[in-house]
Amino acid sequence: MSLAILHCRAQYGTDAPPVTIEVFLSGGLPAFTIVGMAETAVRESKDRVRGALISSGFEFPQQRITVSLGPADMKKSGGRYDLAIALGILAAKKHFPKDALDDVEVYGELSLSGEIRSVPAILPAVLRAAAAGRRVIVPKDNEMEASLACTKVYPATSLTEITAHLSGREAIHVAAKMDLARVDPTSNDIADVRGQQRAKRALEIAAAGGHNLLFIGPPGTGKSMLARRLPGILPAMSSEEALETAAIDSILGLPVAMNGWRQRPFRSPHHTASASALVGGGPGPRPGEISRAHNGVLFLDELPEFNRRALEVLREPLELGRICISRAGGQAEYPAKFQLIAAMNPCPCGFLGDRLADCRCSSDRVVAYRRKISGPLLDRIDLHVEVLRPSTELLRASEGGGEKSKTVRARVEQAWDVQMRRSGVSNARLSGDELDSVCDADDECWALLENAAERFNLSARAHQRVLRVARTIGDLVGAQKITPPHIAEALSLRCLDRQN
Repeated sequence: MSLAILHCRAQYGTDAPPVTIEVFLSGGLPAFTIVGMAETAVRESKDRVRGALISSGFEFPQQRITVSLGPADMKKSGGRYDLAIALGILAAKKHFPKDALDDVEVYGELSLSGEIRSVPAILPAVLRAAAAGRRVIVPKDNEMEASLACTKVYPATSLTEITAHLSGREAIHVAAKMDLARVDPTSNDIADVRGQQRAKRALEIAAAGGHNLLFIGPPGTGKSMLARRLPGILPAMSSEEALETAAIDSILGLPVAMNGWRQRPFRSPHHTASASALVGGGPGPRPGEISRAHNGVLFLDELPEFNRRALEVLREPLELGRICISRAGGQAEYPAKFQLIAAMNPCPCGFLGDRLADCRCSSDRVVAYRRKISGPLLDRIDLHVEVLRPSTELLRASEGGGEKSKTVRARVEQAWDVQMRRSGVSNARLSGDELDSVCDADDECWALLENAAERFNLSARAHQRVLRVARTIGDLVGAQKITPPHIAEALSLRCLDRQN
């Protein structure tokens, strides 16, 4: 009889709970049993492990093999346990010392030839392994991803290579730690947008405070063009934020973007996207667009054309910054701290208020069109700004372009630095108590805000969002306290309140 113990991790959302793999060889009729709530892909590893061991030149033991995946009450799925099970059998047969695996976590799917295939969701697992102070053995194809989070990564291509390393015959070199710097975007410069100074100002305020923004205007006025330039004026992600965002792609089995490292993600799903596509779902369940936009931007073009149910599921994530998905197959929580940017036409035909085209929509059609966006969702959007068609004279006057994204980003970064030093979060994520303490408004400001709240029938949430925007406007100019002009500008950037 012989026992070997190895370590691995499962994947639940962005969490990677530890899994202890015990391999026990005993007498009796030959059998291979896996216990511990193993799903189909894990149970099928018996055949992959047998084929890989034989192909690699090892004798498969003619004994009773029992593999226990603990804890026993947690589901195990996928092929990530193949390599650990195979190494457990070899350790139990004394092909290398058992203590060689004491501080090691092992990941990899085996082919029948003994080659090691990549596995999804390696980054969350390696992050937890690094925090626990353990070394990690991963497939060669996962090397770059794993080395973002850990300095003790051993990439391998085959089972024989790993056994040679563990037995001391031929060491595997530790992968070089990936330390990537931010690469500034070279396209989609805000200077490309002619005119639209008010919309650019709103975009800068949204970037400086992390505020949600809705552009409203006729087709061809530059709404989408403006929205796509937001990532270029946002501050770079920190290393921790970049790893959080990369972990979502890792869970989905997508390659982690190395070229755009620390650039904030920009997701723009089509308006036919379902609720599950936006927030996530499936038997897993898997993350959706709002999680792929974590620490970045979610752009919804043609907002009223989205399914009403799909839009309503955004309400809780906008407030909480996370999404908990419950399905019959399991439950998972994913981060979803995104900035919502949306664009819409003012009416079904698109030309309401356009000076060069006549609107053909009745007032009832306009009302029905705008009611596709519910009041509670609209209440969570800090800025709603009209983007009107600029005159030919204004376009000619703006030839040569305005400020570059780099210039605007410098002001935005200064405002972010102020907010991080003051409260540790962007103004858009200030709690009620924090908001009261950082605004430091005088009686004139409160009187102006209360008068506007009564006149435009602002909700308590909208009231607070106006304060947050005013605080951002003050931060952009280095003001210690907000003043009536800050409040007035914040109110002027909520055009839908004035139209209700």
